[in-house]
Amino acid sequence: MEGATLSRRPALARGRSLDADVIARIAFALLCVATAIGFFVYPTYPNYDSYYSLLWGREILDLQLPGFEGFRVPTEHPLAIAVSAVVGLFPSGGRLFIALILASFLWLIWGVYRLGRTAFTPLVGGVAAALTLTRFDFGFLAARGYIDIPYMAIVVWAAALEAAKPRRGVPVLLLLAAAGLLRPEAWVLSGLYWLWLAWRASWGQRVLYAALVAIGPVVWTVTDLIVTGDPLFSLLHTSSSAEDLGRQRTLSELPTAIPDFFNALVKLPVALAALVGLGLALAIAPRRTAMPLALLLSGIATFVLIGVAGASVIERYLAIAAVALLIFAAVAFAGFTMLRRGTARTAWMLASVALIVFGIVFTATRVRLDYFDSELSFRGAAHDDLVRVLESPEVQRGLRCGPLSLPNHKLVPDSRWILDLPADRVIPRAEPGAPKPRRGVALVVTSRFAIFKHAWSNDTDPPRIQLPPPGWRRIVTSDFYAAYARC
Repeated sequence: MEGATLSRRPALARGRSLDADVIARIAFALLCVATAIGFFVYPTYPNYDSYYSLLWGREILDLQLPGFEGFRVPTEHPLAIAVSAVVGLFPSGGRLFIALILASFLWLIWGVYRLGRTAFTPLVGGVAAALTLTRFDFGFLAARGYIDIPYMAIVVWAAALEAAKPRRGVPVLLLLAAAGLLRPEAWVLSGLYWLWLAWRASWGQRVLYAALVAIGPVVWTVTDLIVTGDPLFSLLHTSSSAEDLGRQRTLSELPTAIPDFFNALVKLPVALAALVGLGLALAIAPRRTAMPLALLLSGIATFVLIGVAGASVIERYLAIAAVALLIFAAVAFAGFTMLRRGTARTAWMLASVALIVFGIVFTATRVRLDYFDSELSFRGAAHDDLVRVLESPEVQRGLRCGPLSLPNHKLVPDSRWILDLPADRVIPRAEPGAPKPRRGVALVVTSRFAIFKHAWSNDTDPPRIQLPPPGWRRIVTSDFYAAYARC
């Protein structure tokens, strides 16, 4: 039994819960429509890592081994490559990839609602979903095709299924196995869940569960072994890339990095509300708190393990823990629905309404819609500009004389995807020791905004990479790029 202050939820309460679910479905349907409209109004394209997944999928379709090695080539993710091989069968594979990521984002929003509803109440779930939707960093990740979004969605749904039926077993393990083919942190989650299941399972079940836990690491290491000959290639390559890009943190730096990253992901007022909500949830409904709390703690733990392993330490790797914080923030705002009617419930409700109104007004007076418009518009405009330049007759003639050279690594996968060129035909000029192209086409980024997005990564890149080679002739210009050629 939980605390005496909890509502009993008689038949009338169940009817209200049904009404809340109907409202949630209507709101979700409207969100789906709005997302579909945004997909066409703001056409965006995959990010750097996702374009490489598309390239590797294309290479597999061509019956070639994917090229995991190269200058600042990102870490491979087996499930992303498999999906990319499928979408690569279609002419607009890049846009289709974005559509799938946006669908995953919608699935994430619904999963947050289900988890909040199951663990606490429908209103808590609805507020948690709204908070997730209004954390614009997550929406931007989806619009740019980051695989972190489907990873988050899969893990949240695994938590929602487990919260609805503890020790559910196979369905949760299958979801975590899929997540483990996107990010290796899910291997830890699968292992912890196996321990939870094994406590009361038979030996036959333990073996079955262990086989499902092994799917992620086995598929990942076998893929690396087949392609590179090194089953630990992804782990070692990720560490070296993180060091090259300056994304590593020492163990002593992680305690300060975690609060900073949470502030960036959920914003300070919501993070403070989450701490209040966590305390209230533990005091009022400790059993219901178990699954969101498990997400929070495991998300922080896997983030620390990433840092200890020497991989990149960036804020989106705390996304799972951030979602758990959003659920606890929702408890702070809507947890009064767990109480019986009375003075405490009424006071909590009035305080929540006042805080929510203040938050809406505060956000509305400070949010810059023009920033979102310019960011999203740039993604589509820059890509279309790049396509026009690379597919121009002048550039096509220049490519017959030699490779395409680019300032650094950032535009390499986009250009290879557009032109369907192998790795040795697209050269980043920032690569140490790379031979300077004597003929072919050299691309230069001309817009100041585009330079920071597409031609600058860190202070280790030599500044001359943004200059055309001496003696080359300018053949095409656009708003964002200029192409030079020599034959």
